[in-house]
Parts: sequence; C-alpha cells; structure tokens
Amino acid sequence: MTVRRRPLRFTTHALTALVLTAAGLVPASAVAADSVTTGCVNSVPEPGSSVPVRICYSLFKPAAAASRTVPLIFHSHGWGGSRTKDAAAFKSWLDAGFGVLSFDQRSFGESTGVAHVMNPDYEGRDVIKLVDLVASLDWVTREAPGDPLIGAIGGSYGGGYQFAGAFTELRDRGRTRFDALAPEITWWDLKQALAPSEAARALWLTSLYAAGGTHLPPSIGKAFLAAIATGGWPTGKLGRELDAFFAHNGPAWHVAQGRRLDLPVLIGQGLSDNLFNLNEGLSNFARALTPAARAKSMLIGYNGGHTLPSVVPPGFATPGDPCSIALGSPSFADLSLRFMRLRLRGEATGLTGFGVHHLTTADGRCITQRKLTPNTSIPLGKIATPTGVGVPVSVKVASGPLTVAGTPYVTANVYTVVPRSGAFFALSVGTSPLTARVVQNNTMPLRERKAAHGVRRTIELPAIAVDVPAGKNLYLTVAPVADMYAGQRGPLPGALLLKNTTVSYRTLSK
Repeated sequence: MTVRRRPLRFTTHALTALVLTAAGLVPASAVAADSVTTGCVNSVPEPGSSVPVRICYSLFKPAAAASRTVPLIFHSHGWGGSRTKDAAAFKSWLDAGFGVLSFDQRSFGESTGVAHVMNPDYEGRDVIKLVDLVASLDWVTREAPGDPLIGAIGGSYGGGYQFAGAFTELRDRGRTRFDALAPEITWWDLKQALAPSEAARALWLTSLYAAGGTHLPPSIGKAFLAAIATGGWPTGKLGRELDAFFAHNGPAWHVAQGRRLDLPVLIGQGLSDNLFNLNEGLSNFARALTPAARAKSMLIGYNGGHTLPSVVPPGFATPGDPCSIALGSPSFADLSLRFMRLRLRGEATGLTGFGVHHLTTADGRCITQRKLTPNTSIPLGKIATPTGVGVPVSVKVASGPLTVAGTPYVTANVYTVVPRSGAFFALSVGTSPLTARVVQNNTMPLRERKAAHGVRRTIELPAIAVDVPAGKNLYLTVAPVADMYAGQRGPLPGALLLKNTTVSYRTLSK
C-alpha cells in the first residue's frame, strides 16, 4: 500500500554506539527560545500490564512563535542515551524559526517501560502519541485539523524512531503526519544489520549491550548475550525468541507488508560505518520510499558513523563528509536544516541534487551517481580460504585507474566440511595481495549452517565508493575471520572453497 501525501505548503560524524546525538545540535550562549516545557504523555502499556508507559519530553518554543505559527522538529537520542534538555543545543533550529521536541524513548531517560527496539506496536505508537500532543499546540503550524507540520532528525536509534513513527501511522491510519525526515546512520533490517548471514557483529553487540542491554526484556537480553558469546545467531528457543523480537523492527518489514513512505527524506549513512553500513541506507533509499518521494529525497554517504578500524583484515577510510560540503553545507547538520527549510516552509535554500546518491570515496572525494547497480562482472575461478586465523586471501579483480561505487556481489559454488563454517568478504585496494586493504573498513560474511557441497550462493558485499589509482589494483579479499564479527569468543571457522566465482560491481566513468 502506498499513500501519496498532498503537496507540502511550503541531521558530528564520530558517533559511538553508546550515545548518538542528532544532526543539527550546536552549543551556543544565546538562543532564540521563547520557552521550554517539560512533560510526559501516556502510551501503550507493556505486555501483561494495564499501566500506561510514560514517554517524557522537552518542548522548545522559538521566539518566532510569538508572532506566527511555526513548523516543529522531532528529535531523539541514540541507543542508551536520553533526550536533550538544553535549548542551546538546538540554537540553529530555534533561530531559524522551528520548534523542537526532544524525547526520551521507551525505557530510557525519564521514560518508563521496556525497550522493544522500534517495534511499531510500542515505540511506533509512542511517537504517534507525541504527534498527537504536538497537534494540540496552537503555535505549531497545521496543514489540517490534527495534522501538524513536522519533520524529524536523529541518528542511529534516533533515526530508527523516525521510520517507526511514520510507518506505524501509515499502517494504523493509512497516512503519516510527518512531512519530512532526516534519519542518520540507521537501519533497514535490524537482524540483518546486527547479524548478516546470522554471523553476529559481536564487537558491536558487546558495546550495544553495555550501553542498554538491561533495558531489553530479560529473555531477549539473554539471547543477546548468547550471540556475543558464540559469534553467531542463537539456535533453539533463544534464536526463535530473538527472531520474533526483531521481526517487525525496521522499514524492511513494513515494505514487505506493502507500505512505502511518500514524503521527502534526507538519508545520511556512513560508508565506513561497520554497524549500520551503507547497504542499510541504500535499501532505505531505494525501497522504503515511493518513486515520487525519492525524487524529492537524497542520500549522503560519508566516512563516519559507527566506526571502528578494521585490523583483521586491515582496512582504510579517510574520515569526513565532502558531499555535504559539495552541496553547499559545511556539515550534514547544516544540510539537514536547509532540507527542512525547503521541505517544510518552501524556502529557496539553493539545495539541489535530489533523487541521487552522493557518496564519499575511501580517500575523501565526493561522487554523485544515480544508478549503483553492477555493470561489470569478472570471473575469478577457484578461491580457497585457510582455517582458523590464517592470512586473508586477496584475488586480483582489475587494475587501476577505475572508480567503483555501490553494492558489489560475489556468486560462487560453495564447499565446506565443518558446519557453521564461514568467511568474510570485501573489495580491497593495493599494489599487491599482501598490501591490499579493505575499502572503508567493512566486510560482509557468508556463514553456512551445515556442510555445503557446491551450493550456489550470491554474497552481498559491503557497499563502497573507491578510486583505484593507476599503479594499484582492485582485489576481492576473503578472510577466515574478521574483528567486527569474532569478538573475543567467536568460533573459529573451517576451510571454505569457492568454485566458479564471479564478482560483480559498478564501474563509474570519470
């Protein structure tokens, strides 16, 4: 089901997994705020309870609202964090004539309840309760009775609430009252992001559990710890409970149910983000939006987000956001403000580049590309990986100069002997196999649950953007272990053999 919105009248990159603040937050001494109000709304009770959950907020009214109604911006925090209470943090928004509502998500800060990690029946409905609150404010612009003019900002978990709120309204009411979103470094499919191919990103899961694991339902916390301990998605009852818990928690589920958002969205995603990688952002851009909405939206990919250096196998990326700069803004935060001024108030901000991807290369250049589907396929034949902690295998794919962008794929017949064998894949650049380094510090796994005997697999690699200069080569790197996944107690994989291997990727013309 798609719903077309009527025409509108008119979001810091070194984020950690612990507390991820939203784009647009700038400290200042003088703030154009008329008042700050704090309060809580009652929302959906926890399962088995009749006691409403309390969702608490801080509401910032700009000075401009003294003479006219104004649009309002929702904001919320990252996993393990809490709302922003200081008006100075929102100076740029308040000075520009926007109201801001920052809220504590379910179970965090002053809000009560248990974290369901963006389940539409809980966190999704929490957001709707806050939209209802905003709709009652006489100083917020309304497009119709009960329909406030609103946008949203936030990163990671603070990006997840934006999709949860908008999609839940679409599910429950047939339309959403959000008019524009700016989610940063968030996910498309939460299980796939946390454990692609059911290989747990144990290093990140450890950080996430440390930041907020006690806010999860006890059985889910136990399953989370099992994933950290084994390096794989739990089996048996724990695995089934974890599957059920994460089944509805992202845009992927809503889209599978026939829903897409018909409103403009500014997506910020980190190419060197090795928790919610660029693949997640590309899926949201391509699949969560209607074609009409995508034409008014854009994706900004920068080297940042949830970033840890890749040591095994070695990787590289140059931190920064040259694409926001190329579009005329010094940062994604500034770009978010321009986007909302355009989309919520129809201001002439000079912003262009809609309907396309703006991606930062590993060396820090911005490239703009509309299509990212593979247009080149290279046969590589047979590839064998060593067991345990052996040295990665890097197979030459092409010689520079060339530019590659988008999501590459490997297709091969897979042979394993030991159950739960796997390997980790990425494109890399170097002068030789020994010097090749993984592009933007990201790998993706293949993990076979049982012994495999020639089964044909297509493996999605990390989405990237990279210039391969003359004198260097593009390689396919296959590693028996990868530090983002192994954690401290992950199982050692057995040997894996690939036959009839082909790598596909998109080459751009310079």
